[in-house]
Amino acid sequence: MRLATWNVNSLRARVDRVVDYLVREDIDVLAMQEIKCTPAQVPLAAFAEAGYEVAAHGLNQWNGVAIASRRGIADVETSFAGQPAFGKPGQDAVVEARALGATCGGVRVWSLYVPNGRGLDDPHYAYKLEFLRALREAARGWADGTTVLVGDFNVAPLPTDIWDESDPSAATHVSPESRAAFAALAEAGFTELSRRELPAERTYTFWDYTQLRFPRNEGMRIDFAWGSPAVAQRLTALSVDRDERKGKGASDHVPVVLTLAEVEP
Repeated sequence: MRLATWNVNSLRARVDRVVDYLVREDIDVLAMQEIKCTPAQVPLAAFAEAGYEVAAHGLNQWNGVAIASRRGIADVETSFAGQPAFGKPGQDAVVEARALGATCGGVRVWSLYVPNGRGLDDPHYAYKLEFLRALREAARGWADGTTVLVGDFNVAPLPTDIWDESDPSAATHVSPESRAAFAALAEAGFTELSRRELPAERTYTFWDYTQLRFPRNEGMRIDFAWGSPAVAQRLTALSVDRDERKGKGASDHVPVVLTLAEVEP
């Protein structure tokens, strides 16, 4: 099974590029983040023509997560237990569209879009830390299954995961609290899989659109895959498709692709 995660930064704007990638790279399951649309607005026909079903969760033009699969989609969940809500002062807090779980070909896939945090003194930062804490607690109950947690975690866990730790726009990605909250997912019994397969330095998954960040390779590694023991045992390869950042209409993120050995029936 080839399973990928990709923050597509607007599915409607990039559907042709996304579907072309699925077919060209022989992807079985794709977890998407920042689809920026409601389920009714998802361009399902393009996926169906290529042989994929889609489950999506979006509340408006912000956030949003989806899973496309040609291995079936079952037992869809649009949040995890304890997922925190967020609202600006004076507004009702809502559980945002940042998590989607589904079983595809026997693998329980969670597509996750962790809050950015915005700034160290912003309420969104406390929300980010609480989201990661709640995800860890929920994941404790998933570790015995064949489960993978993939997506945009908005954390650069190591100094080698960012071009410059002093970049002010990345303060919430490199803070000790964010890094500790990310690392604590291991306490739930999961393994972050990219460390086994990728070079330690300058293997990034995100480059901002501004200031020629991509040509200069001034990026961050913030898109990850955490696997339960059953998934980690099946992992045969993991790669970052850097070339998907090139060309017209590219997302500012690129796909991370896992290859899992098939299980004998």
